[in-house]
Amino acid sequence: MYKPKLEKDIRCPLEYGLELFGGKWKSRIICVLAAKEVLRYSELRREMGNITDAVLSAALKELIAGEIVARRSFDEIPPRVEYSLTERGASVVPILQGICRWAGLHYKDSPGSAIAHCQKCDYNGK
Repeated sequence: MYKPKLEKDIRCPLEYGLELFGGKWKSRIICVLAAKEVLRYSELRREMGNITDAVLSAALKELIAGEIVARRSFDEIPPRVEYSLTERGASVVPILQGICRWAGLHYKDSPGSAIAHCQKCDYNGK
């Protein structure tokens, strides 16, 4: 497993929060699990769209380590693993929805442009 040469120098709570749930894929995983509640790996990957297995697996490991996502494995054949948000993970959903609303109001690629609703949060483009 990759080990960074330097320890992270987190200087404020915002940096800590962004480390836990920031980035392109982690926030999307959180939103998908918030909408669907419990998903198996293959279902989560299907919901995510254009994510690779390596990236999804790495993001899930980081979210599990940060206690944002829970991984539950069942002793069955074939093996079954389910992912869901922890209480801590669910508590970040309103923050992400607020960021989504803010971004929807302030996004400007070209005059009159809008971001399409991703259908995973309550953003409605208004």
